[in-house]
Amino acid sequence: MANRLLPPGATETWLEHGGGRIRILRGGPLDPDPRTDKHPILLIHGGGYDNAAISWFKIFEPLSQDRLVLAPDLPGFGYTEGIPVTGDVDQLADLILAVARSYGLTRFAVAGISMGGDIAMHVALRHAVAVAGLILIAPGGLAERLKSRTAQFGAWLAAQLPDPILYGLSRRTARFVDSYLDRMVYDPSTIDDSVRAEFAREAERKDAGVGYGRYNQASLGPFKMRNNLLPNAYRITTPTLFLHGADDRLVDPANSIAAVEVMPRAELVLVSQCGHWLPIEAPDIFLSEVLDFVVALP
Repeated sequence: MANRLLPPGATETWLEHGGGRIRILRGGPLDPDPRTDKHPILLIHGGGYDNAAISWFKIFEPLSQDRLVLAPDLPGFGYTEGIPVTGDVDQLADLILAVARSYGLTRFAVAGISMGGDIAMHVALRHAVAVAGLILIAPGGLAERLKSRTAQFGAWLAAQLPDPILYGLSRRTARFVDSYLDRMVYDPSTIDDSVRAEFAREAERKDAGVGYGRYNQASLGPFKMRNNLLPNAYRITTPTLFLHGADDRLVDPANSIAAVEVMPRAELVLVSQCGHWLPIEAPDIFLSEVLDFVVALP
């Protein structure tokens, strides 16, 4: 698709995997030296109608000035194709490791936003030796349940709908993309027109929403979340930077605050006048905090 979005500084590459292929956006030195102290960074996008080009659009080029940066489209998102879409977070964590290994990486930092933050934490739990540092932006996977028992049960019930109904509803919801995006941020003017257009293209795909739908089916229980990592967050000993918008209406900042209190090597930056989409809303703060963090990693 000629008009699909690519962040400045990104090159589109492909990895054959699991009977299909993963689209990976690559930036940084063409021949990185693994002996340098500039840790490569893998970026994991969020749910909904996100893909690798959308959430990372503003920060991809400056982040990859002097280090390798890789951002894959997860199965069921973007332009990755032919890979079974299960929504299983452990499988997605292993896929991230496969992407890293395909570039010969043995140690790297992982950044994930929202759903991608949940996946990033699983990468650190399953492959701790490989992960030099974690950057978690408004991460999912740290809540016992949604805002109320009624909301939890309603979301679980909706996720059980047959695919033709569930994804038919998803495509109808795509008509309201602008309203959805505006709810994600504190100031809607921070969203570039090109980002809005790519989000709308993602929402209009034939199988739009299948990746996030499968993730929700795997994560939502009728009375509580199946993917709540908070009771086990103390096991994540990787150096971790949390970034969370103080005005996030989608993922409660209290979840990040609670995780930092039990994780032995975690720190939190709360950003005022910022919603859920911090790399889009506050890219300068994101870059300043993340680059300081990765430079200090052992």
